[in-house]
Amino acid sequence: MAIVFIETGLLFPFLPGDTLVFTAALLAGPLGLPLPLLVVGVAAAAILGDQTGYHIGKRFGPRLFKPDARIFKTKYRDQADEFFTHYGGRALVLARFVPLVRTFVPPVVGMSKMPFRSFLLWNGVGGIGWALILTLAGYFLGGIPFVKDNIEVIAVLIVIVSVLPIVIDILRRRRRA
Repeated sequence: MAIVFIETGLLFPFLPGDTLVFTAALLAGPLGLPLPLLVVGVAAAAILGDQTGYHIGKRFGPRLFKPDARIFKTKYRDQADEFFTHYGGRALVLARFVPLVRTFVPPVVGMSKMPFRSFLLWNGVGGIGWALILTLAGYFLGGIPFVKDNIEVIAVLIVIVSVLPIVIDILRRRRRA
């Protein structure tokens, strides 16, 4: 739960949140960890982490952006704001399932004009949905002997599948450029 919180709340994008939650759920039965407790703990850590990221963006983000800056250009912040105005909560929920993206979306939303109440609602929906899907998948797939016997390989595959959309997007952008 600490890793899940740190990944989004303290902006450490390279922590293995998905893999860790899946593996914890896979091992919940043999370790005697109640599944409902795991789901609630993971959801709470995910929601609180995003809340922290949101507040970091709200407090410090506007100071970083300048019209003539190299990286933090005002136009990028405005584009992000337009994106969240257009896609709203759906983008927030879907970002939860993409590893690197889930780390940076909360502070960006904090800098945007999305109302805090709206963020709070969609953050809750995304955090609970993410926790439920990963823990239930890990728990029920853990009962399959093949999965139980090949947990290391499956953990690596989860990481690859999680990062694959980002790699594909980067390759598409390079090809277009």
